[in-house]
Amino acid sequence: MDTLAFGGMGIFFVFFVIIFTLVIGTFIFIAVKGMSQWSKNNHSPVLTVPAEVVAKRTDTSGGHGDSSANTWYYVTFQVQSGDRMELGVPDKEFGLLAGEDLGILTFQGTRYQGFERKRNVD
Repeated sequence: MDTLAFGGMGIFFVFFVIIFTLVIGTFIFIAVKGMSQWSKNNHSPVLTVPAEVVAKRTDTSGGHGDSSANTWYYVTFQVQSGDRMELGVPDKEFGLLAGEDLGILTFQGTRYQGFERKRNVD
């Protein structure tokens, strides 16, 4: 019996296989989850409802050393029933929305389509 099979090289190989399997498994899980959400959004109706902007946030990653940063923009809307939903929005629209803005939200599943603010008539 070869003692190296259970020694240093054998243990290295086992850890390599485990790490490789975890990385590939994670990649496949994320891809399947993303495709599932994309498909679910495509099969959801496009809804247009009165809503209010109740919160805004950003999520930034990267930017260390020579790499560039990526920023995602999210807005939480509250509809008339009191339900809230957080949707990713384009950066240009994120800057135009403010807390307590009232208007008409259009969305499809978790996909933001637009928000038309109500005009104040004073």
